[in-house]
Amino acid sequence: MATERKHSELYQTGMKVRRQVLGDAYVDAALAQSSAVTEPLQELVTEFAWGGVWGRPGLPLRTRSLINIAMLTALNRPTELRLHLRGALRNGCTQEEIGEVLLQTTAYCGFPAAIDGFRVAREVFESQSGEAGPEHE
Repeated sequence: MATERKHSELYQTGMKVRRQVLGDAYVDAALAQSSAVTEPLQELVTEFAWGGVWGRPGLPLRTRSLINIAMLTALNRPTELRLHLRGALRNGCTQEEIGEVLLQTTAYCGFPAAIDGFRVAREVFESQSGEAGPEHE
């Protein structure tokens, strides 16, 4: 089954999009750290999320990134938010656009979620600009 999944068209599309959004270094590290237990999850994420959803033609990658930032803020998932903030910057989203998305989450997700989202974004922006800032992961 694993071999079938890795050779599927959706998996191949997913790997291409995943690398485009997250970068080769991140994807290579994630795959290298997978084990017999987590490898099926890596394959499913690549095929379904990155190939089946991110690989669809209906929205540009930068729009998908902004949507993910809002959803991950709402779900209070800072590790994934950090990852997708980096991806959003790679996809051409500006810090101002990301800030607007986070500001909008205040109205729909509440202040605590938005405050944490802004905190994570600040960390990512500082690390991207070379400023000293806390780096988690």
